[in-house]
Amino acid sequence: MFSLFKSKQQKFFSQAEQTKILDAIREAEQQTSGEVRLFIESKCRFVDPLDRAAEIFFQLKMNETVNRNAVLVYIATVHHQFAVFADEGIYNKAGQQFWNDAVKGMMSEFKKDHIAEGTAGMVLKIGQLLKTHFPYDASTDKNELPDDIVFGR
Repeated sequence: MFSLFKSKQQKFFSQAEQTKILDAIREAEQQTSGEVRLFIESKCRFVDPLDRAAEIFFQLKMNETVNRNAVLVYIATVHHQFAVFADEGIYNKAGQQFWNDAVKGMMSEFKKDHIAEGTAGMVLKIGQLLKTHFPYDASTDKNELPDDIVFGR
């Protein structure tokens, strides 16, 4: 699905690329009460990366947001797989077509070896969706989950 990867997960993205993605996460979350996280590991332990993304989503307790509006972007570098898993609050509001189109867009960027750009673009697209359905409210909003990239094995 996408080309050559570096051997260590922390080295998958350069420092500049990590900063670009973290900036995208922060930008996306500034406009919404929703939460976005990125999880990267070398191999997907399941046949279906969406199943693995769901497992990680619940391990990271992303389902505990007040509005059930968290989204996980999952990437398995060696197995060349990825998935996007959204909690029920945002998944139902967006509809299946949004998620299908978003994944197709990310896949298109990955095929061009634009991994960091595709990931940051996906995060921003998710942020716009979250902003539409869960806009930021300064009086009630708090950052419920860390704004970071989680590296697995």
